[in-house]
Amino acid sequence: MEAEDEDEDDSWDKLFDDTGEALDPKLVEELTVAVGKVKVQKPKFDYFSFQPKELEMDDDEYSHLVEIYDFPSDLSTKDLLAAFREYKDKGFDVKWVDDSHAIGIFSSPISARGALTISSPFMKVRPISQATRATKVKAQHCTEFLQPYKERPETNASVARNLVAGALGLATRVPKEQREAERRKLREARAKKKQAKQQVVDVWEGRVGGCAMDEI
Repeated sequence: MEAEDEDEDDSWDKLFDDTGEALDPKLVEELTVAVGKVKVQKPKFDYFSFQPKELEMDDDEYSHLVEIYDFPSDLSTKDLLAAFREYKDKGFDVKWVDDSHAIGIFSSPISARGALTISSPFMKVRPISQATRATKVKAQHCTEFLQPYKERPETNASVARNLVAGALGLATRVPKEQREAERRKLREARAKKKQAKQQVVDVWEGRVGGCAMDEI
């Protein structure tokens, strides 16, 4: 069997040269009669230069996200959180893409746009719409985990104590002065939250002065 295969290989070597041209003119005539005249056409598409379609990101759905990139591979989550510490109270989290790319998750589009002005020698920040393809794919595939970061509601000792006492069916005994102090703290927290919401409305309706992003 091996001898027959070798003879067959040898026969092809005798019939065609290295470029595929037939050495025997009669063979070309026989092939032409059998299959007709063959015309080689150039491909209409350059498949070697194919590029995947650019992913489009919905601004309404992803505007609270940014891409953090171009940072050393030895940076940790703790380092990234520290770089955006001014957004900690409003809400901020990180989702890794690879060793040098991460997604920054903010509580609102306004916070995300504000983060674009951060200047650091260790990292860069850009809108998610300008992110790498890998980051966009990560964002689209992990949408449910990349919802706007919500700050945990502030709970003081009074609220926590009442919750525990209610669950256990117990009455709470707290001095009047302490109750008043806790209620005052709770009122201040509510007022602070209300003020933050009003500031967001004022920004959207243009009732505040210019911001750093206006110059970009």
